[in-house]
Order: sequence, then structure tokens, then C-alpha cells
Amino acid sequence: MTHTQKGKLIKKLDLETGTSKAGKEWKKQDFVIDTGDKYNPLLCFTLFGEEKIAMINDINIDDVIEVAFNLSSREYNGRYYHSINAWRIDKEQDVATYETADEVVVDNETDLPF
Repeated sequence: MTHTQKGKLIKKLDLETGTSKAGKEWKKQDFVIDTGDKYNPLLCFTLFGEEKIAMINDINIDDVIEVAFNLSSREYNGRYYHSINAWRIDKEQDVATYETADEVVVDNETDLPF
């Protein structure tokens, strides 16, 4: 199942690097978007590997993006840990399409006969 979320990029976290037990080098970078939702509007995504990290290099803070991602969970010592791994980022060309929950206007007029 594909999940997507639109929001405004508010933070790029520092690049993290390391070496696996098998001796392979790895890189990852996290970034945060503001979805505009009233409750819990911030989501933090992870990009793993140089190819994925390159997707966010040309995106600036306050740009509106749509992120395609996978959710995963793993168990360790009876506790579960979750990841939100981004695999595609599309930059919105028209920033005006981004609305926060507070900006939505509701039309109270209806055409109902009663």
C-alpha cells in the first residue's frame, strides 16, 4: 500500500553516517514537514541511502512537497519501534494549493428543500 502526505518542509536534520556489522557504510537523513493539521501536524521522515538523500537536496525550507512513504515496525526486547521511510518526494509547483486546517472556508448555504 502506498501512503502519501502533503506538507511544508520545515526542517532538514543533520546527515547521519555509520558502518554496519558487515562493514558497509550507510547514510541517512531525516526531515520534518508540517501537514497543517490541527492536531499533531508535524511528521518526521527518513531518507536512507545516498540516492534517496539526493531527492531532498534541491528542496528548500518552506517548499510544499508531497512525500510517498512506507511505514514499518520492528520488535526489540519486547518493544516496538516504528519508521516512516520516504521513497519519493514531489515538489509542488503552486504553493497556493497548500491550505492549513484553519484556512478552510465552509459554505453554510445549501440547496436542500427543508
